[in-house]
Amino acid sequence: MLHGWVEDPVVVKGALQVAAALVPAVAVIGLSRLRELDLEAEIGVSLVRGLVQILAIGSVLGLLLSVQLAWSGLILAAMMVAAAVISHRRAEGLPQAFWVSLAAITSGTGIVIVTMTWAGAIETTVRNLVPVGSMVIYAGLKTNSLALDRLRGELDSQRDRIETRLALGASGTDALRPEVRTSVKASLIPVVDSLRSLGLVWIPGMMAGMVLSGANPVYAAEYQFVIMGMVFGASGLTAVATTALMSHRVFTEAHQLRVEAT
Repeated sequence: MLHGWVEDPVVVKGALQVAAALVPAVAVIGLSRLRELDLEAEIGVSLVRGLVQILAIGSVLGLLLSVQLAWSGLILAAMMVAAAVISHRRAEGLPQAFWVSLAAITSGTGIVIVTMTWAGAIETTVRNLVPVGSMVIYAGLKTNSLALDRLRGELDSQRDRIETRLALGASGTDALRPEVRTSVKASLIPVVDSLRSLGLVWIPGMMAGMVLSGANPVYAAEYQFVIMGMVFGASGLTAVATTALMSHRVFTEAHQLRVEAT
């Protein structure tokens, strides 16, 4: 089966398109080296890793579409764990970052996926549940990373103010409230900007694909907004969950900051 896919003329055409897409990426690597930005290794590894991963999932997607629906839950659960592994690395120095990330991503994205599946917005088939669910989980990953990274920065830059609030009698949660608010707002900037620019600056890939495949453009627009609504909901829930969970872990029982200044 895999041999047949590789020989498909469409796959060969896609390989040429991939090569073309790599040209500007290689140019960025060259500029990084020229400007001594020291990003060549990270960009290069990310490009290769992304290509290998997307080709791998493309190769097995045909097999996934033939499995029973119950496997969808296991596939999405594995994606959530992988998202937590990737995301928690942005929270270096924060206590129990992996478990906080896993809990936040699982709850934030899981609630959205289950609710929208129950409401009928996501069809109960592997063909729909896995791809749409993966988009929601990825949104949770990005937001979790941004929220924890910003919270870590706020703990460093606002440490004196936080300790002053604690000295004045504020609880850990109250002392950290302004920094939590800033972290949540910052983590939601990308998805909020996406909603603001939807249809004006960009036409998302799912909508474009539906229109190109012959779907009613109005329905394609409606369903794209449903997807964006799910992404926003998952992002917001994940941001609130991860900052709330981490807020209880950065303080000792004596209401002292566990995180050392960098």
